[in-house]
Amino acid sequence: MTSPPGGSDQGGSTPEPRLLVCARCGTPADGPQPATWTCSVENGVRQYFCDTCARENLRAIEGRLDSPWW
Repeated sequence: MTSPPGGSDQGGSTPEPRLLVCARCGTPADGPQPATWTCSVENGVRQYFCDTCARENLRAIEGRLDSPWW
């Protein structure tokens, strides 16, 4: 049995987990998205911020929320 070009004979196509990196300071996450990190969608792009950057910029993050959140 042959696999398609660029494929593998391993079977299954489990995607490699992406390493999360803080969009502000570049700090890498220790594993999957830590519970203390913040996720923000800006201009249709999902960005993650480490707990330190999220705490330091909380007012700016909340300031971008739509009025129904308040």
